[in-house]
Amino acid sequence: MGARILVIIPAFNEARAIARVVGDIPPGLAEAVVVVNNASTDATAENAKQAGAVVVNESRRGYGYACLRGLGSAEDMRPDVVVFLDGDYSDHPDEMEALVAPILRQHADFVVGSRMAGVREPGAMLPQAVIGNRLACTLMRMLWGIRYTDLGPFRAIRYEALTRLNMQDKTFGWTIEMQIKAHLAGLRIAEVPVSYRRRTGVSKITGTVSGTVRASIKILWTLLRFAVATQAMTRSLQKGAGAAADNLQLTTHKLEQFHAT
Repeated sequence: MGARILVIIPAFNEARAIARVVGDIPPGLAEAVVVVNNASTDATAENAKQAGAVVVNESRRGYGYACLRGLGSAEDMRPDVVVFLDGDYSDHPDEMEALVAPILRQHADFVVGSRMAGVREPGAMLPQAVIGNRLACTLMRMLWGIRYTDLGPFRAIRYEALTRLNMQDKTFGWTIEMQIKAHLAGLRIAEVPVSYRRRTGVSKITGTVSGTVRASIKILWTLLRFAVATQAMTRSLQKGAGAAADNLQLTTHKLEQFHAT
């Protein structure tokens, strides 16, 4: 029996692109494709349904809100793997088989599609996005020794592992929270090169100065919060050694409490 794969696509006003995103997912690969209509004011929901996706609605605006709402649909399905990608057709859904391959081959628990390692169409990533990615990845390497090259939205993760991460962020910090928590939880992490093209329409984040500033502040704040929390936990754990599993559970619990504040 093949792995059960759930695809979650957060979408805000992506009526022009969403049918192409859903249609380019390799036939037979995903058991379900869920488009989360994140308070769109256009025909995103209608076009996604016509393309064959299951549509759920999330009225609270925010990337994390949409992803969490999509995960709610996974509780009954209990998939083996969850794939996330954007609804603006900047990612290449037809590369999904390569993205999930390390997980299906039991080589990884979490895979990030790296646009930096792949082929990018000229102008697909604006300079502020490239700089922000490099800064965030550099800081993660300095703070935790994690060697990511991208915060790309096209990613796959074992469902069981994802539930253990207890994701909390509701907006721009979702992707980096997942990457930090995956490392702290001891998941096997891999990156695969993915292609990236100019999105359909204007980016809601890097397409405006205000969006770029808000996203940058949230990402840096998320990094700071986790850095402070993990340093505190490291000092605590150094005072007395327990079982590795107990330490991991304690660390995860404290991080969840800290991040929820």
